[in-house]
Amino acid sequence: MSFRATVLTLYPEMFPGALGISLAGRALEAGTWSLEAVQIRDFATDRHRTVDDTPAGGGAGMVMRADVLGRALDRVAPASDPRPKLLMSPRGKPLTQARVRELAAGPGAAILCGRFEGVDQRLIDARQLEEVSIGDYILSGGEPAALVLLDAVVRLLPGVMGNETSGDEESFENGLLEHPHYTRPQDWEGLTIPEVLTSGNHARIAKWRREQSERLTAERRPDLLAERLKPA
Repeated sequence: MSFRATVLTLYPEMFPGALGISLAGRALEAGTWSLEAVQIRDFATDRHRTVDDTPAGGGAGMVMRADVLGRALDRVAPASDPRPKLLMSPRGKPLTQARVRELAAGPGAAILCGRFEGVDQRLIDARQLEEVSIGDYILSGGEPAALVLLDAVVRLLPGVMGNETSGDEESFENGLLEHPHYTRPQDWEGLTIPEVLTSGNHARIAKWRREQSERLTAERRPDLLAERLKPA
């Protein structure tokens, strides 16, 4: 069974976007995964196809309505649908490589792209949405975040990457940032490839790469090292 993604959005024309090319695009054409972009406004009931309203209690902006979103979700991902229901939200739990792997091992996902000030909390609670964030910053909407999440997931689906082991040493796979990479020419602008990488000594190379990963992680993401050192 292929991975099935359904995206609920006010801008379905944004999909597949970058997911329609390169590895994800070839996998989409091959049927390794499927993508459906659903227009939320199709589930509005008034002639203006309204999907939002003013926030209860006052304040700036607009809030996406629970009744419209509830109808949309129930149509594309009813209670019998085993796929997780995700809401791309800056207040969500940060997306990790571990969660990406869990999603890639499952049947797919129904992804709601928020807009405006956010989504009525009653919809989040009633449909048990998993709020997911891709970083500590604000986007104009959930669509770019959904594209990021799907790209991360699709590349891990069986057969998508040409070499199934090519992702084993990537950043975050083992709790460390990835080591530096080099390739030909041997000398570029007076800068040379580290001697150890051309030594042919695989044990030395593995040790060097590990040390470089640990050094970079300590410099740039000490939080990752702290997480690795936590007692089990």
